[in-house]
Amino acid sequence: MVLTGHGRRTADWLVGGALVMALAGVTGCSGDTDSAADKKPAAGSSAPAGSGEPEKGEQESGAPAPRSSAADQATAEGAVAAWVAAVIKGDAEEACLLMGEAATGASPAKAGSPSTCGSDAPRAKQMEKAVGSFRESFTPEPPTDDPKVEAAQVPATGDEVVIPADRITVDGKTLEEVILSNSTGVSREDLNVNVEAGKIEDAWYVTNLDFDIG
Repeated sequence: MVLTGHGRRTADWLVGGALVMALAGVTGCSGDTDSAADKKPAAGSSAPAGSGEPEKGEQESGAPAPRSSAADQATAEGAVAAWVAAVIKGDAEEACLLMGEAATGASPAKAGSPSTCGSDAPRAKQMEKAVGSFRESFTPEPPTDDPKVEAAQVPATGDEVVIPADRITVDGKTLEEVILSNSTGVSREDLNVNVEAGKIEDAWYVTNLDFDIG
């Protein structure tokens, strides 16, 4: 996705459609049919109605099941850096595994699992589209097969952390600079990008991407 100063509606649609579908529908890999505009977590289990069984890859309590990502999720910064790197690499499965949804009054905490983030899973296909939408914007020039991504430590509010794009570096450049370099007619003042992370059980997951232009 290359952003342009005249493409705010397109960018908004991509955020409100493709990625928020991933975050509201695939974040925590739950809720296939959530409206992007609502940005509401799915209520209860996403198992078929009447099955009485939790979705595969989730414990009955709703807590994250064992996962296969090798990323360091002991800190919010580690999870965010690993997620940005996965997007740049086009690794939709890893990006999905690094995404989660904190508990609400209507829904338990959920996080990506191998069964819901595998290549054949419907939610994984949604994530693949979302990652494809943002990969070009997040990739610096010249691109590398193994980008070095770091996220600065920022103060947490409880179990939530918001890391601005100018506090995330990709191969020595801030993510904000990378996005701007891949954009046309978009100024620094127009761009507001933040990656949000939340703690679920003992690990950190990306819970939202606030990508605002204008």
